[in-house]
Amino acid sequence: MRIDLHTHSRVSDGTEAPSELVRSAVAAGLDVVALTDHDNTAGWTEAAAAAQDLGVALVRGIEISTRYRGSGVHLLAYLPDPSDAGLAAELARIVDGREDRVPAMLDRLRRLGIAGATEEALAEITVDAAATGRPHVADLLVRLGAVRDRDEAFAKYLADGRPAYVDRYAAELTRMIGVVTAAGGVSVVAHPWGRGSARVLDEAAFAALVEAGLFGIEVDHLDHDVAQRRRLRAIAGRLGLAVTGSSDYHGTGKVDHHLGVETTAPDQLERILARAAELGSPTELVGAA
Repeated sequence: MRIDLHTHSRVSDGTEAPSELVRSAVAAGLDVVALTDHDNTAGWTEAAAAAQDLGVALVRGIEISTRYRGSGVHLLAYLPDPSDAGLAAELARIVDGREDRVPAMLDRLRRLGIAGATEEALAEITVDAAATGRPHVADLLVRLGAVRDRDEAFAKYLADGRPAYVDRYAAELTRMIGVVTAAGGVSVVAHPWGRGSARVLDEAAFAALVEAGLFGIEVDHLDHDVAQRRRLRAIAGRLGLAVTGSSDYHGTGKVDHHLGVETTAPDQLERILARAAELGSPTELVGAA
């Protein structure tokens, strides 16, 4: 069984509609795929309909923007109740933070001489997006010919410390784990050592997060090298955490992260589903045989 528990549609910063992503998952030979768009659940219904039609099992998820000890950390939340008031309020606040900083980033880009960096131009490429963010601005820069690809856009303009970067609200990680758990969701830290958060997410930090309700670590991810994976797997073993593997697929928006490039073992998915059941969440996956 091939299981990929971390993908994005164009409802956030991927390049395929949720239904197209599900079709791509089938074409890639996946048996189970999770849709985990950033900070919103707007793609779940479309993805579920496609999964039902195509016979692939869908795990409903979210990748939530959080902060821990001053560093950005992404939290994967599997099978939470999207109508939970606490979760909905927190996601709305995060999305508002995303939206609020976009005009400021565009203004900075225009001040840097990129005259086409306007809200009107950005709107042409974010028609389906429920959460607009830096990847969309990066795509605009590509369209304008200012950079070759998203990676160059971030390196030159949009990454923390670069001239068009603008900070935004992100939920505190420990508290967000509690919010997800209260909504019946299962929390897994995404690519914890791939994006600068290794300095704060040591074993002691993971132990503290377990006390807050953390259930797993995304170990097998292209952002982690062999040594990091070995160390993270050992930490997960000592702390009793589930271990996942995922592509972090964004369609054409992220190079080499093709569906199924990293996968999750079936027994680890079973652990996640069992935990969701303990929390009172429905665990029958749409499209599952």
